[in-house]
Amino acid sequence: MPPVKPQKNKPQPLSFDSMVSYLRSTMADFPDKRTGSNCQYSIEDAALGAFSVFFTQCPSFLSFQKNMLKKKGISNAQTLFNMDQIPCDNHIRDLMDEVKPSNVYPVFHYIFNEIKDSGLLDAFRSYDNNLLCALDGTQFFSSNKIHCQNCSSKEHKNGTTTYSHSAITPVFVVPGQSKVISLPPEFIAPQDGHNKQDCENAAAKRWITQYAPVYGDLGITILGDDLYCRQPICTLILENNLHFILVCKPDSHKTLYQWVDELQAMDAVETLVEKTWTGKSHHIYTYRFVNQVPLRDGEDALEVNWCELTVTSATGRRLYKNAFVTDFEISKDNVKQIVVDGRARWKIENENNNILKTKGYHLEHNFGHGKKHLSNFLLTLNLLAFFFHTALEMFDEMYRCIREDLPTRKTFFDDIRALTRYTCFDSWEVMLAFMARGLELEFPDTS
Repeated sequence: MPPVKPQKNKPQPLSFDSMVSYLRSTMADFPDKRTGSNCQYSIEDAALGAFSVFFTQCPSFLSFQKNMLKKKGISNAQTLFNMDQIPCDNHIRDLMDEVKPSNVYPVFHYIFNEIKDSGLLDAFRSYDNNLLCALDGTQFFSSNKIHCQNCSSKEHKNGTTTYSHSAITPVFVVPGQSKVISLPPEFIAPQDGHNKQDCENAAAKRWITQYAPVYGDLGITILGDDLYCRQPICTLILENNLHFILVCKPDSHKTLYQWVDELQAMDAVETLVEKTWTGKSHHIYTYRFVNQVPLRDGEDALEVNWCELTVTSATGRRLYKNAFVTDFEISKDNVKQIVVDGRARWKIENENNNILKTKGYHLEHNFGHGKKHLSNFLLTLNLLAFFFHTALEMFDEMYRCIREDLPTRKTFFDDIRALTRYTCFDSWEVMLAFMARGLELEFPDTS
């Protein structure tokens, strides 16, 4: 039997080269404040230079590549990141200060659509076949001196002012899955035509309004902490044909909990109790739930469905307790899954924000502040670099196997920094193959 010939029009899986190529084509449309002939470096080279630092997790990557270019006539900035020339850091910051973060968002959509079209997105579906979109705000810059037009500010009684940058960093999460799918951020920043300081709730409303039409047809359930569990946000979610499972605390929802207590007294709150063996001891899971209780006081109160989970040890010691509200009708058949999905909102902390802050991305480091958009733009590139890494774990078998063979994420990027400092690789694939040989990992020859 003759060998099967590959289909000429068969779509190729997402790769590092295809992502960098799309990123460069997007960057070609970035605004450029320069006029006349003073354009030694292209806007694409400046933007890709900034991105390469975040992708390699190496603040000195460009200086190493300049050295290599001077000595060898070629560098990894060219072969890996498709750069023509290497601008200096200050020139990059000056040019990128004019670029709004939204100019980068098409790259997020491109990678997301590739994940969706490949079928890999199906692994992120949960209750009611929905995708779980977790929202949470995080601060990534604070100073008493440095500030720009997009800083939030807080005046203190001692006369000082704190300037800061924060953003909502939405991700798709799913219980049992360590990876998250990054989505475009929404910055908490002064808004045109508004005198009040911007806040996380207002930013969340903007994000939902903008992206519900983009992702809504996929089936979306919004996850969030108690801050989001307010009628205006819940109503907005429902108006956009989305669902929600939100943390609901007694202190901030006194009316709702009065209803729950009264219904409990009438035996109208249903209960489900299960004993689970952890491998070391028994835990008792007690679920309580009730449908159609008011989220707040007032005749126009939105009716929501409430559930609670309390986990205790066999001796009665409480190990965990939390409660959620949702628009899904709750029953004994689905209460466990709704609680599991509600608890998955912590993944935006554990698998997103904490990794970005502590695992080499240095989210809270000031890479450059600027006067206009630089701080927010660089944060967006950092999030995009994290998304690149996630996509490579999904699509690039060699990348995934090397990452799994090395003990930590830090070890992998330490190796990348060392290798790219001393050796110029013809391509991303060649560099990974070099690493695989060093680790004695075997892969079929695809050349």
